[in-house]
Amino acid sequence: MDRLSREAGEMFIAGRTRRLTRCPAGRDSGGRMSTPSLADAIAETLFSREQIESKIAELAAAIADDFADKNPLVVGILSGCYPFIADLTRALDMKLEVDFMACSSYGGSTKSSGVVRILKDLNTPIEGRHVLIVEDIIDTGLTLKYLVENLQTRHPASISICTLLDKHEARSENVEVRYRGFVCPNKFVVGYGLDYDGQFRNLPYIGVLKPEVYQS
Repeated sequence: MDRLSREAGEMFIAGRTRRLTRCPAGRDSGGRMSTPSLADAIAETLFSREQIESKIAELAAAIADDFADKNPLVVGILSGCYPFIADLTRALDMKLEVDFMACSSYGGSTKSSGVVRILKDLNTPIEGRHVLIVEDIIDTGLTLKYLVENLQTRHPASISICTLLDKHEARSENVEVRYRGFVCPNKFVVGYGLDYDGQFRNLPYIGVLKPEVYQS
């Protein structure tokens, strides 16, 4: 390579280096837009990953004692229950079956609309079966009351309720919870399956969402 070509190459590399390092705010050194951490939207952690794991082991032990020889149908209420029901059923060394329902009374809001819709029904008949409903959180109890009444018309042998979080301060309907993980303060919580407008389900812990996130 002659001198002129070498100098031109050095000038090109130097100019490219300057362009790469002079990134505008909000971009990384490769020029890509940076993404805020999900944790930045959390005001406080309520229940850590370790606390959740310990509580699930405790719940599983109680459920196993009650349903060991009953082959229960474990019904997860989508979408928030998915990490809880997965971890709970893995902790149950017993015969069981799993099915899912999806009900909605929220939409994109932080408060119940008061209108319950079944978005996905069971694939499994429950007549004569012992049914264990698994919820991520119970607050007003409106959705769960409607769901239990609906399932009772299908003549199961029994219906029991297990919830990871019980926001009892917000309760407006009378529902009997047999297996309860944590009592939850009347705050807007996300993580470990719980969401706000479809986000934050993948956090490994449960935390309180900053009000500016959902009030903006």
